[in-house]
Amino acid sequence: MEYAIAVIDIGMTNKKVAFYDDRLRQLEARYKTFEPLPIQDCMTHNLEAMESWFIEELRRGASLYPIRAIAVSTHGATFVCVGPDGKPSVPCVYYTHEPGDAFHRRFYERFGSPEKLQAETGTPYFKALINPAKGILFAQEQFPEGFKNTRYILNYPQYWGYRFTGRVGAENTYVGCHSYLWDWEQKIWSSVARNLNITTLLPQELKHSWDILGPISAELSHATGLKPDTIVTMGIHDSNASLLPHFAKKGREGFVLNSTGTWCVIMNPVKQYGFKKDELGKVVFFNQSAFGSPVKTAIFLGGYEFETWSKLLQELHHRNDLPPYRRELYQEILASKEAFLLPELTAGSGQFPDSKPRVIENEMEYPYQDILTKKAIPPCFTDFERGIAVLRISLVMQTLTALERAGLQRGQDIYTEGGFRKNEAYNVLLSAALQENKLALTDIAEASAFGAAMTAKMALTGKGLSDLAADFTVEYLEIPKDQFDELAAYRSAWLSHVGTTTDPGTLQSSI
Repeated sequence: MEYAIAVIDIGMTNKKVAFYDDRLRQLEARYKTFEPLPIQDCMTHNLEAMESWFIEELRRGASLYPIRAIAVSTHGATFVCVGPDGKPSVPCVYYTHEPGDAFHRRFYERFGSPEKLQAETGTPYFKALINPAKGILFAQEQFPEGFKNTRYILNYPQYWGYRFTGRVGAENTYVGCHSYLWDWEQKIWSSVARNLNITTLLPQELKHSWDILGPISAELSHATGLKPDTIVTMGIHDSNASLLPHFAKKGREGFVLNSTGTWCVIMNPVKQYGFKKDELGKVVFFNQSAFGSPVKTAIFLGGYEFETWSKLLQELHHRNDLPPYRRELYQEILASKEAFLLPELTAGSGQFPDSKPRVIENEMEYPYQDILTKKAIPPCFTDFERGIAVLRISLVMQTLTALERAGLQRGQDIYTEGGFRKNEAYNVLLSAALQENKLALTDIAEASAFGAAMTAKMALTGKGLSDLAADFTVEYLEIPKDQFDELAAYRSAWLSHVGTTTDPGTLQSSI
């Protein structure tokens, strides 16, 4: 092993430090969770505790491996305001914080309608602070003194790069991640950024994820034992990092990635940026790939929905397992069209922002809170296996709409990775619904960390992404095509209950 790579991969729940060898084989990974710090009724990230742990793990890694590069991958929608002392000048608020409807109305009155901003910045309307521009306005209003003392506003990966190198930078995957801050057509900071009066606080040049931000600082070298010439790359948004292995193996277009976890992120690399008229106002947006090209994207909190509802069912039945897939049960539920589980537990986070979380069975509504408090239990929830089946079917329904909104075309391959790879019912039904699209499960574990490691190797070697394809293999396990005659009719009924009778996708007629 000539050299090793350290990857810091920061999810909303788990923080990870992983080490890779020069052939991109993971040597080990360690995980830690950090409780939020409550400040002024907001949950904030404990940046100081995270930094201490990262340094501790880098120090341990430096004693074991010849580390020559550090790459950072992080979840989206997060920024850090930095003061003259190099430390956060404003608390780093969780993007899940909901500032209220009045705040959202005020935002759009000041900056423009959701549709106008979506067309300009590729960013849809989200509740909470999932749009970083909203987070910046919130910081200006809630922490005015700290904001006045801000010298830089850094995207989350580049904040950590700054802490490790003392250098400021920005790269396209995070700037182009539903931020409202980037004008896709003019390729400059957006009208929102200008109206917020923050353009002088933002880096003025966008780099690539594999560009070198700088060598580690003398302080970090001393604290970790890493050599002073250890480089830090620009960093990358985690969902965009997960595309890189497939770009290397399959090329940069022609497939759709279904990345599943707490967030389900449907990513469709396309040739050209732009929305159809009927897409404006829908929960569809454009990411920027690591190459700066458009990636049409739709998201929903699929993993969160599954974990929350399944935990409720487990508690109702005093179970801690999940039942296996049994085809006859799913066929019966689809054919009867009596029981439907509807999103969204986190309002405004997915494809059906006006939908309230509930179960509808035999035309009776059972709100989530009533089920949670055992005030009213739908009949399907009195049977553990049936309740889980209705939940899994709901996830398929949400995925189909997200795939349509991301522009899935007939004949395109779909690659599913992440937690739902193990959900047999989900994969069988999704494949059955898409008879003209190959659905394959990948064997890439922790794809965001792996993609970040690829950027570090590119920085160290000067190789292009396709040159790295020989370093690793990806298994694409195709899901056989089953046939459920009632699937399309069930979906039509599900959409009508959720409040959508038609959908703007190209596949509606076939599913």
